[in-house]
Amino acid sequence: MDEFSFFEAIEIQYANQLPFVVYSRPINAVIKCWLQHDEKLHHTKDFSESGFVFAPFNLEENSILFPKDNCSYSEIECRDLETQPFTTSEIQPNSTERLQHIELVSKGINSIEHTDLQKVVLSRCEKKALQDTNPISIFKHLFNAYKNAMVYCWFHPKVGLWIGATPELLFKVEGKRLTTIALAGTQPFNANETVKWTPKEFEEQQIVTDYITEQIQPYTEQINVSEVDTVKAGSLLHLKTKITSLIKDASDLKSIIDALHPTPAVCGFPKAKAKDFILQHENYNRDYYTGFLGELNLKQATTRNTNRRNVENNAYAVIKTQSNFYVNLRCMQLKESTAKIYVGGGITKGSNPEHEWEETVNKTKTISTVLE
Repeated sequence: MDEFSFFEAIEIQYANQLPFVVYSRPINAVIKCWLQHDEKLHHTKDFSESGFVFAPFNLEENSILFPKDNCSYSEIECRDLETQPFTTSEIQPNSTERLQHIELVSKGINSIEHTDLQKVVLSRCEKKALQDTNPISIFKHLFNAYKNAMVYCWFHPKVGLWIGATPELLFKVEGKRLTTIALAGTQPFNANETVKWTPKEFEEQQIVTDYITEQIQPYTEQINVSEVDTVKAGSLLHLKTKITSLIKDASDLKSIIDALHPTPAVCGFPKAKAKDFILQHENYNRDYYTGFLGELNLKQATTRNTNRRNVENNAYAVIKTQSNFYVNLRCMQLKESTAKIYVGGGITKGSNPEHEWEETVNKTKTISTVLE
């Protein structure tokens, strides 16, 4: 299938108001697409099915499944996509929004100082008016701009339209091997300056790393933690630690999801107290922002033989079940002619409310620049 036919099928699917997802994983020239055959809304609770999952921040709400057996699948290999320029009319955050977020952050800091809450991630939503509301056009711009992110466009007529470019892997499973990432700390990228991280940012990163290793310990073994590294995501820099382990035979995917989601990077620590604070004080429903999305329980054959013509050796390929879940960050929801861009930041005892506001402004630019 060529690029034109691939995206034409998606455009027809969207015109017919049928569910679809188009996406590309980080550092990957392959663009994949699932087209659901009908408009039925499928849910998953135990994550035992096979397909593509779109899960909310609060797993007490519904996780949406595009079942493998009820979808057409296709993919293309492409380095860059042809795009057409389009314009937007920006809705600047006003002083009221700024004061509201600063007040929210101040409440979070106060709770950290007077309770056993150590970290809470607080967010807000910024709006941007669109003149070109074609989601496929926006996806193409994101794909060209963010090669090291999970770039996606997801639609269901009974749920809505979401688009994003997230740098954060929740976790992936290949057979029994579990890989996850601790990602925290944010600063603008400047090619002319040496990267410097503050103690507050290293503290935030360590909280995430410690939490993840503690949470997966009952379900995995041979846990390995890498050194802290600096990674670039669009115009921003983050601290990153890679954590790998082997899943125990008695463990299932749902248990690992419950253990890791939501992570301290999107919720806080301890998880239950941070989540309660968010639900009580953010004053809006995150829905699928800071949820997760990705491939669920797909079978894939792997072989050590690199000669495809050697059919005899290829017959001994190992079939592994794979899942790849990404945290739904750097995302937006399209409603009519408006993009609702979701951004947040991790709050600890060393946080400065004004600085936290500026951090959300910088994060907004990561997504909004492709709309200009």
